[in-house]
Amino acid sequence: MTKVLKCISPIDGSVYAERPVLSAEQAREAVARANAAQKEWASRPLDERIALVRAGVERVGEMNDEIVPELAHQMGRPVRYGGEFGGFKERAGYMADIAQEALAPIEVSDDGAFKRYIKRVPQGVVLVVAPWNYPYMTAVNTVAPALIAGNAVLLKHATQTLLVGERMAKAFHEAGVPADVFQNVFLDHDTTSDLIASRAFGFVNFTGSVGGGQAMEKAAAGTFTGVGTELGGKDPGYVMEDADLDAAVDTLIDGAMFNSGQCCCGIERIYVHENLYDAFLEKAAAIVNGYKLGNPLDEATTIGPMAHVRFAQEVREQVSEALASGAKALIDPANFPEDDGGAYLMPQILVDVDHSMRVMRDESFGPVVGVMKVSSDEEAVALMNDSSFGLTASLWTKDVERAERVADQIETGTVFMNRCDYLDPALCWTGCKDTGRGGGLSVIGFHNVTRPKSYHLKKAQ
Repeated sequence: MTKVLKCISPIDGSVYAERPVLSAEQAREAVARANAAQKEWASRPLDERIALVRAGVERVGEMNDEIVPELAHQMGRPVRYGGEFGGFKERAGYMADIAQEALAPIEVSDDGAFKRYIKRVPQGVVLVVAPWNYPYMTAVNTVAPALIAGNAVLLKHATQTLLVGERMAKAFHEAGVPADVFQNVFLDHDTTSDLIASRAFGFVNFTGSVGGGQAMEKAAAGTFTGVGTELGGKDPGYVMEDADLDAAVDTLIDGAMFNSGQCCCGIERIYVHENLYDAFLEKAAAIVNGYKLGNPLDEATTIGPMAHVRFAQEVREQVSEALASGAKALIDPANFPEDDGGAYLMPQILVDVDHSMRVMRDESFGPVVGVMKVSSDEEAVALMNDSSFGLTASLWTKDVERAERVADQIETGTVFMNRCDYLDPALCWTGCKDTGRGGGLSVIGFHNVTRPKSYHLKKAQ
């Protein structure tokens, strides 16, 4: 019996889309077609591959009026925010802009005796396993550089955003990227693991849970297949006593609550200097109380449902446990009667929290943030580092040198000053600890999807 993947819409719990998974034989055939097509694709001039990827990106943009409500149905983001095309285009465009230089051979020597250089050559077939929370932007982080570098790509998207991979593949095919070079595939976990274990791919990029990343690494064990992982975070914000308070509150609370808190680099815990603590809380509560929870298809909605009931339940449990342990909730549930105990979850700010509580340790991935008072940089650094994750940290101060000193002590992949929750495509997107390993975007993003190949050519005398 064929297994079927079903996207359950968080709007009303109905089945929004369903697709049959590929059998093991069909999956192997897809890989074989990708391998066969990759050689010709890699032989094309780099300029041609860049142009076709840019055209594919633009074609996605032309679909945006259909994509935005489709995303609302699949994962609950309000239509008022207009989808992801801005960041999608920015990231892909930057990688296209730097490709010539990033992929250029490293010239060592070319004299009368020897010609020596290092090329970056494609890995072959790249598997991209993408998440549902920012399904277009996270996928393109690897899809664009992988295709530009001459790889074939198989894209496996999360069941919650079942239609995204189809959209991307359709757009890129219509733009001229060969169908076998970029394939959207529907795979179950066992088939995915079996393909990885059989060395079907030259590189695997996975964005998702810690457990999912561990499964990818276990499947690849002993195969020497490269695996890049981005597994979420528990990202802190630190507001120093000289910070622009209004900017800090506006940005950090938005970073905690946007997309219903469903962002790997969203702010999940905030440490505020004691001099600003009370004022910070007053302003933060006012912002959150102004949100409108509701149907994401309604233009008035500012915070939609979480992508699935089980995600909302995890956040409710963390909040309930914290309150039972002495935390205090700043937001009155009466202000959000739309919270139905299912996928629609009210936003919350917690105070009187500490690191014994799961809400300050485990990834929440929802619209809740804990706020703690601190009295020094040393205290804030210790608390920020007291986490099993390390994706980003956000520092708020007018003193760049102080921010750099503090940043040097934080165990994280990216440090922001006076901003948060943003991927700069010129900088490497990376993490440490349980956030995973590897690096996407920037020049380094091309390193994962290529391998170095050395040429040592002795000239005839």
